[in-house]
Amino acid sequence: MASVTGRVRDFNRYYTQRIGVLTDRYLGQRPLGEARLLFEIGAAAATGDGTAEVGAVRARLGLDSGYASRLLRSLERQGLIQLRPDPRDARARLAVVTETGRKEITALDALSDGGVDDLLAPLTPGQRERLADAMGEIQRLLRAAAVTIRPVPAESAAGRSCLLAYAEELGHRFPEGYSASDLVAPQELDPPSGLLLVAADDLGDVACVGLRTFAPGVGEVRHMWVHPRARRTGLGRRLLAELEARALAMGLPELRLGTHESLPEAIAMYRALGYAETTAHTDDPHNQRFFVKRLS
Repeated sequence: MASVTGRVRDFNRYYTQRIGVLTDRYLGQRPLGEARLLFEIGAAAATGDGTAEVGAVRARLGLDSGYASRLLRSLERQGLIQLRPDPRDARARLAVVTETGRKEITALDALSDGGVDDLLAPLTPGQRERLADAMGEIQRLLRAAAVTIRPVPAESAAGRSCLLAYAEELGHRFPEGYSASDLVAPQELDPPSGLLLVAADDLGDVACVGLRTFAPGVGEVRHMWVHPRARRTGLGRRLLAELEARALAMGLPELRLGTHESLPEAIAMYRALGYAETTAHTDDPHNQRFFVKRLS
């Protein structure tokens, strides 16, 4: 059997040829790079004040600045977009889709829908559902593979957003409720005695886990949360592995945590990762099961 790498490469070669991205006129209109950049500018502009920040769009697509500049100049020459300085930041540029550009996006959307319909036409309804489900799984796993994990201040925008999402979800799941006032004090999750890790995919922040010093040589894992779209991808395990490595570097070779009976998936994960059930180490009313792990 071919290796996983070989199978992925074979699929990539087949699919890119099948949908026509190798031609210089994607969907018979223009190069794929131009078409995708125009679409992303239109999508970004539609969600705000009608403008798209060029740097943000370029970063989202992972485009080299020189290549992106050439594509932008081409779109502007064709009258599809207008570029102007960002009044809030002289170093940044904004893009606005013109009326001609909006018509082009509509035409490209129709052509793309038609191409997909033609691709699926020979399949039965059941086969189409299987294909769409498989594509969803591919996207979910590739997105998980691209997740980055970084430490952030607990009161940063990223830290606060994830912690509030954690509190909101537990408020729905715990019979007794849960609120932001139940979170540990932000300073306890900041260096040198604490840590907050946040994970992000291409759509934004999707997970967090905190660590605070509980006693000399003992750390406490707090506020483990994973966004629903990133669950069942192994991200929780990755976060804990990163936290454990950093805990050792902070001189905390023992980790303790408490969790709730309403979180069986978390309990199962902790057990699978070597956390042993133990006696209570806090009187937190939301902690009903307690675990400990020696890292060294």
